[in-house]
Amino acid sequence: MSAFAHSIELVQAVAAAADEVKAHDTVAIDVSEPLGITDAFVITSGSSDRQVIAIADEIEKKLAMEYSTKPRSREGNAEGMWILLDYGDIVVHVMHDYARAFYDIERLWRDCPQIDTGITN
Repeated sequence: MSAFAHSIELVQAVAAAADEVKAHDTVAIDVSEPLGITDAFVITSGSSDRQVIAIADEIEKKLAMEYSTKPRSREGNAEGMWILLDYGDIVVHVMHDYARAFYDIERLWRDCPQIDTGITN
């Protein structure tokens, strides 16, 4: 099983929104096979706490405007080191550079295929 077309469309919208506010190293991973509870993870980075919050805000705004969807939950907003946006079909990880290097969640999912985000990093 692979990610649904709608999930891939959301992944690409998330990547575009993140890119608009200068996020970097955006990747998307198809986790539908091993997890079954979500189709994809999107991981992107910001270089400061403020930028991490701005990236998450822009993603929320874009998905609300273009897809009329809001996250089921938003975690980590107070710290600004790692904000998780759970949209059900996709989960977005907006991470500070330091947190991303420390947790290295891409390594945990390295056996899963990547999804084309439609942007160049």
